Order: sequence, then structure tokens, then C-alpha cells
Amino acid sequence: MGRNIKWVYLIVLSLIWGSSFILIKKGLIGLTPMQLGAVRIILTGFFLFIVGFKSIRTISLKDWKWVVLTGLLGTFFPSFLFAYAETEIDSSIASILNSLVPLNTIIIGFLVFKINSTKRQVLGVFIGLLGTVMLIMNGVSLNPTQNYSYAFLVIISTFMYAASVNILKHHLQAMNALTVAVGNFTAIIIPAIIVLISTGFFKEEVLTSPSLKPALLYMIVLSLFGTAIAKVLFNKLVQIATPVFASSVAYLMPIVAVFWGLLDGETFGFFQGIATVIILIGVYLSHERKS
Repeated sequence: MGRNIKWVYLIVLSLIWGSSFILIKKGLIGLTPMQLGAVRIILTGFFLFIVGFKSIRTISLKDWKWVVLTGLLGTFFPSFLFAYAETEIDSSIASILNSLVPLNTIIIGFLVFKINSTKRQVLGVFIGLLGTVMLIMNGVSLNPTQNYSYAFLVIISTFMYAASVNILKHHLQAMNALTVAVGNFTAIIIPAIIVLISTGFFKEEVLTSPSLKPALLYMIVLSLFGTAIAKVLFNKLVQIATPVFASSVAYLMPIVAVFWGLLDGETFGFFQGIATVIILIGVYLSHERKS
């Protein structure tokens, strides 16, 4: 069981995170992207502080810079970028583009951490990028009313996630997974509160809006499962496996997200399916097999 536990983490994370894209889409019905990102961070911080606030005392001064950095790159900025992206592109497309995380983990690992890449991994990166271009181009033709330049917000987020997972593996490997998550949100919850106040969220017309309650319900589910619990599970997965294995949660997430998207009436064309397969082949090739 000990050797297989990483697969249990991977499958559970795939189900949770694969469902997060549709929750963001539903939350945007009653919240602006800035409000959604801020509310998500604040609620998640609240849930994490309940169970692990005392653990931040164990974080050493020298580790705090890495905790803050992984909080910003792994949660803070992507929370807003994904919300903005899904105002224009379907949740299923956002999830497929998110599968670039393993490829970008390879790229950043090579460029920043000097981790050598094999020819197979380089080939995987190029195939993944080819699939990405195809996906975006097909999306533009299939959904002419959507602004697919917003897809690049997701791509930027995938680079942030990839940087975060590399930093986590190289600098916070020994730290308890819950402690890392609590430290992350200790660093970003105050900026999130400032952002929420600046959006006018607490004005009467916003608080009395009939669409606010269902949006907040979606955010509670997303924050508790999609961010708080998943963040701890992911940190643990990075520690017991490799950064690339952990980021390969992106293999399974699109399957869950496309399922939810189709149920919600999103269009998903044949060539988008082909592009998705090409991206996942690229992600697969980017994995270094054990000899």
C-alpha cells in the first residue's frame, strides 16, 4: 500500500481539481473575477487556519521566503488568472490548457534548477506545445464569440504552478505538507482581503444580489476541497513522489473537467479532442521512465 499511496493521491486530486473548473464558471455568475479569486483565497485560508494555524510557528525564518513565493505562484496569482480566463473560454478548455503544467515543470526545472532533460522530454515539450496551438486555433473557429487571447492567462498560470512545484521540491521538501499550505495562506490572505475590499464586495447592492448566495456556495465547495484539502494532498504528493509525477495530475483532470463541461452545455469539437490527445501525448513523453 505504501508504494501505491501516491496513485491514490493522484486520482483523488484529479477528481477534485477536475471539478474545480466548472465551480469557477458557476461562481462567476454572481462574482467578478477579482471577487472570486479573493473569496476563494480567504475561505481556503479560513479552513486551513482552523486545523493548522499553530504549525506556522515551526517555519524557520530562512524558509519563509520560499513559503511566500510558493503561495504567490502556486495559489494567489493563478486564482485570479483562471477566474479572468473563464469569463471568455470554456471551463473544459481551461482544464486542458492546465495540463501543460508537467511540460512547464520540465522547462523551468531545466532553465532555473539546471535539471538536465532527455531528448524524449524535449520532444514531449514540443508535441505538447503543438497540441496547445491546435487547441486554441480550433477553439477560435468553434467558438467565434469567445476571446481566446484569454487562454494565455491559463498558460501563464501553468508556468507559475510549475515554478511553485519545483521550489517546493527543492527548498521545502522536509516541511510538513499542512505547514506549507498554512504558511502559503498566511502570506497571501491579507493581500486577498485588500483585493476583496477594493472590489466593492461589501456594498449593499452586491451583498443583497440574489446571485451572490449560490456563487458563495460554489466557492465554499471549491475552497474547502479544490484548494484547502487539495493543496495539502498535493504538497504531500510532491514530497513522496517526483515533481513531474505530482504535476501529472494534469493527465486526468481534463477528463473530469470535459465531462462536467459537456453536462453544462459547453461545445467540444472533434479536432479539440485530437488536440487534447496530442497535448497528453506530449505530457506522457515528457516523463522520464526509470531504467
